[in-house]
Amino acid sequence: MESFELVVVGTGSAGTTAASKCRSAGWGVAIVDDRPFGGTCVLRGCDPKKVLVGVAELVDWSRRMCATGAVTQPLQIDWPALARFKRTFTEPVPAQRQRMYDDAGIVSFHGRARFIDREHLNIGGRVVQARRVVIASGAKPAPLGIPGEEHVVTSTEFLELERLPANVLFIGGGYISMEFAHLCARAGTKACVLDRGDRPLKGFDVDLVSRLAGLTREAGIRLELNAAVTALEKRGRSFVVRAIQQGRDAEFVADLVVHGGGRVPDLDDLNLQAAGVAQTEKGVQVNEFFQSATNEAVYAAGDAADGGGLPLTPVAGTEGEIVAENLLEGNRRTADFSGLVSIVYTIPPLATVGLTETQASERKIQYRCFGGDSSDWYTYRRINAPSEYKVLVDESTACVIGAHLLGPHAEELANIFALAIRAKVPAAVLKETLFGYPTAASDIEYMLS
Repeated sequence: MESFELVVVGTGSAGTTAASKCRSAGWGVAIVDDRPFGGTCVLRGCDPKKVLVGVAELVDWSRRMCATGAVTQPLQIDWPALARFKRTFTEPVPAQRQRMYDDAGIVSFHGRARFIDREHLNIGGRVVQARRVVIASGAKPAPLGIPGEEHVVTSTEFLELERLPANVLFIGGGYISMEFAHLCARAGTKACVLDRGDRPLKGFDVDLVSRLAGLTREAGIRLELNAAVTALEKRGRSFVVRAIQQGRDAEFVADLVVHGGGRVPDLDDLNLQAAGVAQTEKGVQVNEFFQSATNEAVYAAGDAADGGGLPLTPVAGTEGEIVAENLLEGNRRTADFSGLVSIVYTIPPLATVGLTETQASERKIQYRCFGGDSSDWYTYRRINAPSEYKVLVDESTACVIGAHLLGPHAEELANIFALAIRAKVPAAVLKETLFGYPTAASDIEYMLS
């Protein structure tokens, strides 16, 4: 039987970070994954998605400039060529991770880990002993619980498509559905998004989401709200999606149906009860140090942990660092998720950081809201793009507490506001900063006026 001071389950950002730091401290470390090494973000999430979106943004830009007369021929996406380009980013990753583990002296296992008891795991038929375990197994698509669910493809499978069908339907109105629908629209594929609620993207500012919903429809995407999917049926080469929409039966036909209905922690096969590890709907139940609330030898990080953070790659990486430090030095470090940026890469992108107006009101914070349509500002008019913003300033501290941005450069502007929120920079200092011009950041002065 092999024995390790630490076994890490999952090779994404959280797991790799924790394993690497503990190995650097001299611990005997093993890492295990039943999928190709690398995790969701770099293999089947953020990175490949942004490669595809980047090309779609270029196509959209060419179309916008055609509308001004400055460009005479809009660009078109060659999907098979784009798929090949995307693979140049993803295909090398598993071997690179394997070499990294080997060079560091981290023992790697391919297989599904399953607890036997509090200190032993079965990994593909091999039993290993672990003094400590870090669960960083990520997330998976949530069960839809509808007849015909087996016909729905995941976001992973969508990213691997060699060709796009003519008509794609997305279940759910979150990140995955909205981003991929916008991608499809720029690639010449008809897209439809079904959401059970009255608006998509629940975690973002209500007004900016409403503006984005309008832009989504203008791009030719069907956005069907208050539509709860009840069943899916294969009919010839097409699929019929049945839903209850505002109390009435509705049917939608598509060539491909994609699961965008949310994700859940990937914990089902770990046999956590054998190790006395409690879990919630959001993941392994942990304390403020990301240590299991019921087994002090187990920690969890990333999407597999109920640690209070959003399911974002920077959060997972930071939680992996926190777990490693607490393992090596004793429980001392906790997480600070203030100023956390969340971005949906629609076209244009929508970004949020800090508090929304609803959250600020719930906390009884007196704030001033600066906002408006900035589409006519030089930064956006020169590229014929829509833009809108809101910035919230706490009246008692005069500091920025929230920023919500729609339009090109939104993701980078959000990072500047994130720094301001974490460092408690007064809004006046931001307003007086001499940012380079002409840049999107130089507009911050006018956002706060």
